[in-house]
Amino acid sequence: MANPLRGEVVKLYKNLLYLGREYPKGEIYFKERLKKAFMKNKDVTDPEKIKELIARGEFVVKEIEALYYLRKYRAMKQRYYEDDPK
Repeated sequence: MANPLRGEVVKLYKNLLYLGREYPKGEIYFKERLKKAFMKNKDVTDPEKIKELIARGEFVVKEIEALYYLRKYRAMKQRYYEDDPK
């Protein structure tokens, strides 16, 4: 009984795992939370509910990417501009 959405779920998990390497609170913290979130929903079999969960996970991916872009922007701004212009 192979689920056609399994590939999407695995892809999402791997993508989040990759993004978690640079997480501010640490990779181990992120991995634990990620595993807990996926294990909490491991028994979901309804395809519509799985699609909702995948969409939620993709939203989290976008939020994490935004967090990283903001961090990168702040670092670049700090390097090139003074903090207190007079």
